[in-house]
Amino acid sequence: MEVHNAVDQATKEITQRYDFKGLKVSFALDQKEKKITISAPDEFKLKAMWDVLQGKMVRRQVPLKNLTPGKIESAALGGARQEIAIQDGLTADKAREVVKVLKDAKLRKVQAAIQGDTVRVSSASKDDLQGVITLLKGQDFGIELKFGNFRSN
Repeated sequence: MEVHNAVDQATKEITQRYDFKGLKVSFALDQKEKKITISAPDEFKLKAMWDVLQGKMVRRQVPLKNLTPGKIESAALGGARQEIAIQDGLTADKAREVVKVLKDAKLRKVQAAIQGDTVRVSSASKDDLQGVITLLKGQDFGIELKFGNFRSN
């Protein structure tokens, strides 16, 4: 939802900017395929639009690590187009990488299980779980990690 709002705000700002008046520019969000398509008359305008979109994403607290810009392509009539992939959740490879880091740390009483696009870490001790969070925050997996507390009674 925050990505949708950021795209809307970026579109609004671009349509009001003087240097974009009368130009055919657009942001297109495809929520099913999880990608944003930016189109502009030239590469310079495209980069300016990407900067505006990044600013709106930061304001809405969408991690920029989860956005992967694609190659700038030539479009019809000399225009330029770029697709930005949105990473939502962990891929299977990233999840295995997270579990491998936890196993290599040899933490006792900590179990890690891959559940879809998440990794569930369980332990009887809160201190162990806090240690896992600290360990994972110190690693760079190329995406933003989020931690949630799902306590069962």
